[in-house]
Amino acid sequence: MRPFLLLATRAEDVPADEEYALFLRFTGLSEDELVRVRLEAGPLGPIDLDEWSGIFVGGGPFNASDPDEDKSAVQRRVEAEFRTLLDDVVARDFPFLGACYGVGTLGAHQGAVIDRTYREPISVVEIERTPEGAADPLLAALPDRFTAFVGHKEAITVLPPSATLLARGDACPVQMFRVGRNVYATQFHPELDVDGITTRIHAYADHGYFGADELYLTLAAVRRTPVAHTSSILRAFVERYAR
Repeated sequence: MRPFLLLATRAEDVPADEEYALFLRFTGLSEDELVRVRLEAGPLGPIDLDEWSGIFVGGGPFNASDPDEDKSAVQRRVEAEFRTLLDDVVARDFPFLGACYGVGTLGAHQGAVIDRTYREPISVVEIERTPEGAADPLLAALPDRFTAFVGHKEAITVLPPSATLLARGDACPVQMFRVGRNVYATQFHPELDVDGITTRIHAYADHGYFGADELYLTLAAVRRTPVAHTSSILRAFVERYAR
């Protein structure tokens, strides 16, 4: 089998390593079968899609909607690398699944309107499959309404014509979409469990996701409702595209 590629952007080692461990766990892949590249650490370099079964993108601290002058040199480089990669991915309809930061990468590439209208605090929310989502193989194992971990400062306000809406939420109307048949992005985090999101809450406590006095409220919010189904999306992606 050709390996899968995980593109990561977290500079903090603890949440970065835990993210990789969770992707390994929920995809069922070994480290040889899921190769991680930390983009914040250095340039991506050329990617030959023929060497891979598919591409995952993890979450990250970058916001596509930030003014360009406010972005770091690393963020601008990473965004340029994603634009180049997605030119090839979308043209070939190559298997791609971006989790959370996938909205900022794939959405921006396709011309979506991304802003802070539908930001969501770190929490568990209920999400609904659209009819197109119910027919999609990645969501086949999920119920029509399911819970998921979220926490984002920006979201898609307007999907481009090239995108098919697969899942939506009451507070955030675009929770998952597809371009073509094989290129996906989620706003929610299918790769997280309670321990994983707890690590991120502590790691990013001073990054503006919640107030300085809201740490314990945020920790309680992600434990209030169980999340049981979303990790199946990762396994479904692997089973569909491994080659």
